[in-house]
Amino acid sequence: MKSEYIILIPLLFQIVGLGIAVCVDPYIEKHHKKIMLFIVLLVLSLTVQNVSEYTLAKHIAMPYVRTIVAVYGYCVRPLIILMFFYILDYGKRHTVLWILTGINAVIYLTALFTDKISFYIRSDNHFMRGPLSFTCHTVSIVLLGFLSYLTLKECIKTRKSESLILIFSVLIIVGSIICDGILESDVVCVSYLTMAVVSSIVLYYIWLHMKFVREHEKALMAEQRIQIMMSQIQPHFLYNTLSTIQALCRTDPEKASVVTERFGTYLRKNLESLSQTELIPVTKELEHTKIYSEIENVRFDNIRVEYDTPATDFMIPALSIQPLVENAIRHGVRIRENGIVKVSTVKVANGYEIIVEDNGRGFDTSAIETADNTHIGLRNVRERIKKMCGGTFQIESTENVGTKITLHIPNQKAK
Repeated sequence: MKSEYIILIPLLFQIVGLGIAVCVDPYIEKHHKKIMLFIVLLVLSLTVQNVSEYTLAKHIAMPYVRTIVAVYGYCVRPLIILMFFYILDYGKRHTVLWILTGINAVIYLTALFTDKISFYIRSDNHFMRGPLSFTCHTVSIVLLGFLSYLTLKECIKTRKSESLILIFSVLIIVGSIICDGILESDVVCVSYLTMAVVSSIVLYYIWLHMKFVREHEKALMAEQRIQIMMSQIQPHFLYNTLSTIQALCRTDPEKASVVTERFGTYLRKNLESLSQTELIPVTKELEHTKIYSEIENVRFDNIRVEYDTPATDFMIPALSIQPLVENAIRHGVRIRENGIVKVSTVKVANGYEIIVEDNGRGFDTSAIETADNTHIGLRNVRERIKKMCGGTFQIESTENVGTKITLHIPNQKAK
């Protein structure tokens, strides 16, 4: 292989490898996968076009065939850029952009019939420009300008650092168009734009993959929130609370009304947590926890839940404290004649701590990792504290003495 064709090896590896990756990627949605594969095919055809035109210009003199090949190259370049719009904004038709791409194609197709509009190849195989020979560059710059605008909107909307991938992709395409316009190269057989587009589709694929992995994780977290809610509204809690309300209706109707109102509020707040994907003020979580403990106090007058929460200027995931208190009551202090659960919040040097401790029966902390549902609430709290705010979960428990759980919440950056 001649030295000017060496560049084909890494380009083809990237194109073929990307095509395989897109086909087997389980995260990318079907319509985006089709667009990516179509772009891969277009870029592969553009690479073949570049090599063919280079060969016809340098080694085989066939002016009319070279004209056909050149026309295809000028027509397909803006089309490739246009396809990137459907990755960023699939739902729109982009009619105006299709019209621009179509006008570009018509202008260069005239080269098959006349030498007075776009370009022509002389009989001695020399390339000659016409008055509209830079239409492809102009249309590509217009498309890239709008693509840059959509890219910036995406960056602002998502506020994700990986959006910089899109900006870099646009910049290298812009740079390649400038290089193709001002530089002449006899060293390689493909244009700077073709090389830049190959790199850009790889970067766009990486961005798409990261985007859909993130959405997949959100879906998993939503499923986890359902598990959390179900773990907090156990059938026995529902039945026992309703039975308590029924008994109070006979003995203390006024108190029955209060407990019913509290129970309804408790259920509503649990349901609201299903759609809560962001952190919430700790005061809101404490309010929900107090409602739960009030209901349990009606049923178990031997337990007491105390609150010492002077530090409240921070955010936590929903259902982070209430499951800990519920676990302490259900599995710990109900057996005690004077069961106590204490909830504290403390400001520390590098953040905040939430401490939930009880004087219950204690348990083997290694049991948290078992597959049964006994401690699913604790496992969920630990995972969400870690993933959503970079915090830590520490548990200490001694049988027949009690349990202490400490959540550390790092200082949070202001948004």
